[in-house]
Amino acid sequence: MDGSRKEEEEDSTFTNISLADDIDHSSRILYPRHKSLLPKMMNADMDAVDAENQVELEEKTRLINQVLELQHTLEDLSARVDAVKEENLKLKSENQVLGQYIENLMSASSVFQTTDTKSKRK
Repeated sequence: MDGSRKEEEEDSTFTNISLADDIDHSSRILYPRHKSLLPKMMNADMDAVDAENQVELEEKTRLINQVLELQHTLEDLSARVDAVKEENLKLKSENQVLGQYIENLMSASSVFQTTDTKSKRK
């Protein structure tokens, strides 16, 4: 085999790999060379994949930020509900105290005393 033909084979898309039993170079099996395939991949396809990955990453980032914002909102609402519950219990307690105070005032005042006219006349 001459030198120019050997160079052509090395530059081709396939690499010749000889079988162990074969001495004759004409019966070599051809396998694709990975080095030569990579530069021939379409750059547009790779750019499209990169663009899709970028879009997916941006979408994931947006969704994560939205989830975090919703979590903070939920935490704020939960804290507000707890505060309102505490205030409600406090007001109920104050209302009971005021109700008891008013009852005591009314029972002590003669204006609010029930009058039994039959018992006074006897």
